[in-house]
Formats: sequence, structure tokens, C-alpha cells
Amino acid sequence: MKNEAHARIKINQLLTEAGWRFFDNEEGKANILLENHVKITQQEIDAWGNDYEKTKNGSLDFLLVDSDNKPICVLEAKKESLHPLVAKEQARKYAKTVGARYVILSNGIVHYLWDTTKGNPKPIYKFPSPEEIGAIKNWNPDRDSLADEEATVDYIVKVQMPDYAEKPEWNGSIEASKDFIWSNGLRFLRHYQLKAIQALQGAVAEGKDRFLFEMATGTGKTLTSAAVIRLFLRTQNARRVLFLVDRLELEDQAWKAFTEYLKPDYTTFIFKEHKSDWRKCDILVTTIQSLMHNDKYRYDFSPTDFDLLISDEAHRSISGNARAVFEYFHGYKLGLTATPKDYLKGVDPEKVKENDPREIERRMLRDTYSTFGCEGGDPTFRYSLIDGVKDGFLINPKVLDARTEITTQLLSDKGYAVAIGGCFK
Repeated sequence: MKNEAHARIKINQLLTEAGWRFFDNEEGKANILLENHVKITQQEIDAWGNDYEKTKNGSLDFLLVDSDNKPICVLEAKKESLHPLVAKEQARKYAKTVGARYVILSNGIVHYLWDTTKGNPKPIYKFPSPEEIGAIKNWNPDRDSLADEEATVDYIVKVQMPDYAEKPEWNGSIEASKDFIWSNGLRFLRHYQLKAIQALQGAVAEGKDRFLFEMATGTGKTLTSAAVIRLFLRTQNARRVLFLVDRLELEDQAWKAFTEYLKPDYTTFIFKEHKSDWRKCDILVTTIQSLMHNDKYRYDFSPTDFDLLISDEAHRSISGNARAVFEYFHGYKLGLTATPKDYLKGVDPEKVKENDPREIERRMLRDTYSTFGCEGGDPTFRYSLIDGVKDGFLINPKVLDARTEITTQLLSDKGYAVAIGGCFK
């Protein structure tokens, strides 16, 4: 079967699974129209299997309408051999013509959802339902308040101890009040942590809603996250935050840290301990594995339950199948990592496509930079090991060469491979 027909079948199925209707039925009227604004007939759907390539060189436009029969989303479908983003400008023009705010770009394998009023298309793993599109449309964050909020070195301390500066033990500066700070567990932000927050605010002002902090291990990514969380919650740009980790011990560490830094203003829950009342919290911490188990994220959560998602150790926690969980939720998204995975560096897309047309798509789905809207390989903010050592916050690691005469001689004589039963081990 031609790849055009493959794409058509997959897209039809994805639309149906998401709750869109090609025909009137007991659930409601048809809400999928052809680009000429008429309902699709079964005959036309059947014909696409053979004639798909004849329609605009393998392209079909679907118009999705809301309950008032008004255009809300354009779906631009491409054949499998084409990346869906090639149709971006074409879809934008069509959406503008019919007055639709949203665009879905798909080749049946890779899909993007685009709010044409802000930012760029974002990868998705399933099509949004009519209800989800409505919820996304109704969510209207105030970017100006987010970008203009002043974050200072005591941004977290003002939650921990709002009147710290009035205490007799406070001696007017951080340097002069170290004992007071230590005994009360107060956490002042370092200069580079403030710069990370300011870089995020600058990205918000530019219309972006995905961010990547590339920060060396030991530079306080969790504290920086707490400041970002307060920024979003305080400016009412987030009603609830999801913090994703990939190990149980990190789950407990994050809960303890956010409770220490943000209580009493904001409540932090671990999902596995609050499965019945997690909606009462401001910050929900969970492992990605917990949400993946039995597709729990699809059944226990709505895509609009969180307005800010933070992925700790993003190069691991959203790789592979876990990426579907991350993309399921709508909202701002922040990745934290010390070692991002750059699967597109030094890659010639045209040469790759000659061997395998789908390889670029696979690389994009695994690439940390493209996941968080930093396709050029430059994160929203970077603070490296070298930066930390230079500023005196980190110690440069030393490499120790430990060997014995026995292992040295063995490697010299035999190398790394030996033949066993005709096979190399």
C-alpha cells in the first residue's frame, strides 16, 4: 500500500480516537469538514485510499469545527515521506482564511499542534479532543506579568521567612548573616540562578513556551526550579505544576525540597501518596514510570491539568516511550539537564533522508534541544562545569589512573577482545 494511503488511514483513526466525528451520530453532529466546508462522505474517504496522491500532491485539509459549527482547527495532512512542518505556511494561510486559531500538522507518524497566535508548532503524540481544544483556547496566561515579575536573590527566602530582614540576627547582607541563614535553612539564589530565571522570562516575552536549562550537576537545579514554580504560580500563569523525575529517590528529594522552599504558600504532593486528592495541591511530583504504568496518564489526568511541566534530568526522563507522557500535557514546559542529548548535531538531513526518510523524525523525538524549542543547540540558559569552577561553586574533577601490572600486561598482550569458540568476546 502506498505511504499516502498509510498516512490517510492513520490520520482518520487518530481523529476518531480523539472524539472527532466524520458523520452525524448519537454523540453529536459531524465536526470534521473538507476544506470546501462540506461534510465528508464515506465514498470520499474510501476513494482516498487510491487517489490520495492526486489531491494536492498528497495533501488533504480537514477543517475541525466546534459545537457552534465554527472553525477551530485546521488539520494539514502530508504523506509519510514528507515532514509535516513543510506544510506550516500553507496551513497558516488556510487557518487565517477560515478563522481557525489552531493547526494540526501530520504525516500519520509525526504530529504537531500549533496555536497560530503564539509560538511555533509543538510535537504531540495524539490528536487533542474537541473538549481539550476548547480548554486550551480558554486558558489565557498573562505573558506580560510573567516576563515583568522581578525575581531577586531573596525570591525563595520571602516565602520561607517573609520578615527575615527584620530579625535582629540579620546583619544587613548575606555575607554578614551566614550563621543566621544556615540555622534557618534560608536559600538565597545565586547570580547564575537569577540569570536562568531572567533568561526564561526573556523567552516568554518572545512568545516561547518551552525552555531548557543546561546546568552542571551541583549548581542547584532544584532550587532554580522552585523559583520558576513560584514565578508561574505567583503571576497566575499556572494553576498547578507537574514535576517529573525518573527515579524514586529523586521523587522524595524533590518533595522535600519544594516543601522546604515553598511552604506555606504552596502545597507539594507526591502522586502515589495522594492518588485520590492530588488536585488539592499546587505542585505534583511523580516519576515518569508511575504515569506510564497502564497508560495511567491518559485515564487519571486531562491534558489541561497542568499549566507548567518541569522535567528533571530531561535527557533521560522524557526519552523513548516516556516522551508520550510529556507531550500529552498542555502548558509551558521546562527541561533540566546537565547532559543534553544532541541527536541532530552534525547531521545532514538530506543525506539521512536518502537512506531512511523517517530517521530525522526519530532523531527529533529523541533530541533534548528540539524537544524544548532550542533547535539550534543553544539552551534557554547554560551554566557549565567550567563556569561553576571559575566562579568557585564547583571543584574541577581529577582523573585518577589506577592500574596494576597484571591488567596492563594483559591488555598489552591480548587487547580488549579474545576469541572464544570462534566468536569474539
